Amino acid sequence: MPRRLCIVVAPDSFKGSLSSVVAAQAMERGIHAVFPHAEVVRVPIADGGEGTVQALIEAAGGRILRQRVTGPLGDQVEADWGILKDGQTAVIEMASASGLGLVAAGERDPRTTTTYGTGQLIKAALDQGLRRIIIGLGGSATNDGGAGMAQALGARFLDEKGQPLPPGGAALARLERIDLSGMDPRLNEARILAACDVDNPLCGLSGASAVYGPQKGASPAVAAELDQALARFAQVARRTTGRDVAELPGAGAAGGLGAGLCFFTRAEFRPGIDLILETVDFEKLLQRADLVLTGEGCTDEQTARGKAPVGIAGWAQKHQTPVICLSGSLGPGSREVLAKGIDALMSIADRPLSLEECMNAAERLVEEATARLCRCLKVGMSLQVKSGTQN
Repeated sequence: MPRRLCIVVAPDSFKGSLSSVVAAQAMERGIHAVFPHAEVVRVPIADGGEGTVQALIEAAGGRILRQRVTGPLGDQVEADWGILKDGQTAVIEMASASGLGLVAAGERDPRTTTTYGTGQLIKAALDQGLRRIIIGLGGSATNDGGAGMAQALGARFLDEKGQPLPPGGAALARLERIDLSGMDPRLNEARILAACDVDNPLCGLSGASAVYGPQKGASPAVAAELDQALARFAQVARRTTGRDVAELPGAGAAGGLGAGLCFFTRAEFRPGIDLILETVDFEKLLQRADLVLTGEGCTDEQTARGKAPVGIAGWAQKHQTPVICLSGSLGPGSREVLAKGIDALMSIADRPLSLEECMNAAERLVEEATARLCRCLKVGMSLQVKSGTQN
């Protein structure tokens, strides 16, 4: 009996319209419309930001828990985190507790927002006996260097009078001493893996405040103020911990949470896509896959610089498995990905559509585009070169 066709579907989210989980489900329906007996393996992908927990639980198995924590503005929010099927690994997305999506546009002020809730999620994982913790660094509303996270785990940030600093990055300008005597000792047993897809240092022109502060509500003057505050934070944290991490690529991720994790825990930075693919044992899936379908909202020159579809293609190349990318749109530079291991590109649009129309109908468009693609594949699988013809 011939082996069934095996297709791995591994899309990223289509930002603003489809989560990676829903996109993968739509692709599966499109495949089965043409190849009803095909084996389809869904591996929804996330980049460490919003949707990381759901994507990893969907792909690797496990369960999602809900925790009431302190949000970026200091109010209480409901944050999701996960425990993978192995029963040993926690998955946290800082965006769920400290994310920009939790703050209305008119209330964004990175001088006062805090990562305290992210620290509470880490504590919840430790309380469950988990000592391997994956943390997605993406989508933050914060610029506090991870100070709030450390406070939730027992650290104290004090001014020159020995008084605790208020929440937020701006207050770090008055930081004089960090007291780690109350830090949760279980962190010494924990392996923390930070999923990080940026290489920004903590401070400077390419640091957290200058590059990401404006999208969180910082004016140029506020961004400069926050940069100076983070520089003070780095100085005192280095003196306290003996660790010099401010210039590490990724230290500026999530408003400096990357630096905070390295100062106060034994965190390791890992490229988000690689960490996620390792967690779902993507290598094993590729050993039997005939094709990989990936996708994203817009494929352009940024994709070629290492976004999820290109990361997936890099893994697939090791097994000579072809990769096709379905995209909401093909932007400038999209053809550059063809030199990065992606074998073909296709837009999901079936006719001229506005961005709003495309986003509103994204799930249907992904399903139908996948079916169209599979019909072309079916024709290709049945082709035979006629005798005497040239390629």
